[in-house]
Amino acid sequence: MPDSKKIPVVRELAHVRSGEKYLTPQGFVAIRDGVKAHALPGRASPAAKPAWLRARAPAGAGFSAVQAIVREHSLATVCEEAKCPNLGECWNAGTATIMLMGAVCTRACRFCAVDTGNPKGWLDPQEPRNVARSVALMKLRYVVLTSVNRDDLADGGAGHYAACIRAIKENNAATAVEALTPDFQGKLADVQTVLDAGIDVFAQNIETVRRLTHPVRDPRAGYAQTLRVLEYAKRQRAHVLTKTSVMLGLGETEAEIIETLDDLRAVGVDLVTLGQYLRPTLHHLPVERFVTPAEFDTYRQWALARGFLECVAGPLVRSSYRAEQALNRNNAGLNNQGATALP
Repeated sequence: MPDSKKIPVVRELAHVRSGEKYLTPQGFVAIRDGVKAHALPGRASPAAKPAWLRARAPAGAGFSAVQAIVREHSLATVCEEAKCPNLGECWNAGTATIMLMGAVCTRACRFCAVDTGNPKGWLDPQEPRNVARSVALMKLRYVVLTSVNRDDLADGGAGHYAACIRAIKENNAATAVEALTPDFQGKLADVQTVLDAGIDVFAQNIETVRRLTHPVRDPRAGYAQTLRVLEYAKRQRAHVLTKTSVMLGLGETEAEIIETLDDLRAVGVDLVTLGQYLRPTLHHLPVERFVTPAEFDTYRQWALARGFLECVAGPLVRSSYRAEQALNRNNAGLNNQGATALP
């Protein structure tokens, strides 16, 4: 095996374990699941997951159809890369959140299972065409585009984002596009590039409360930086909805949840999602508490009382979960009080 800073690098991807370095097909080194195996001391999360956090294993005709399209067009999805518990539900409904610019992120947030590394400027020039074609094949009326952080690119990948958005709009004029973007290191010109491409929803995730931003997020991210990006997007395009997401269960207090909701409304954020943090591997941050379905309902009411157009809140909610239903003013059809164990 080749060596990178005296850490063995695995060449065969099938043999890579969580936390190990491996050589990507594009020729650069990455870390499986984003965090090195020795990066975090082993700390136990709370007792076993409660019944309301059980999700069905992905299967079914709809799942297989979306999977085939994703594979055929060499697309990455955050559904797979972030180990989303809702993958089966969403793919069976014929929807997927497409992750642009590859599956390797330049950052290493301690909650995230996306692989990390330095792509060294690599981009797939066919991706805009492939994404637009996939959206057409899936017959999507609403699509969420997200991406890894690409701090190796001068514009953070904003130009590539815009190319994908324009390709979708040119081929699927009726399709609404939500862009869940990186923070572009706070460079507002890059935010403008995405806004100018014709999106319907601009999203950037604040992830957690101010106090926990570090160590939860990579040092290059920031609570205030995300607020600035969201504020700029709303100020520049008042008709474009702005959106963000907060994970709960990392040790935040209820007072900090309220503070975060107030900060988000102060910069004009329209939509917010609240979900339970789930530890993707033992190398990531532990879960400090499991938030109950009733608590999620309470937090949603706090958000609505502050003027958010909608707050989608529930144990398995993720930033793009049922995104097309976010304005139905019904918690995207969720019934937290009816949350029970799956058979």
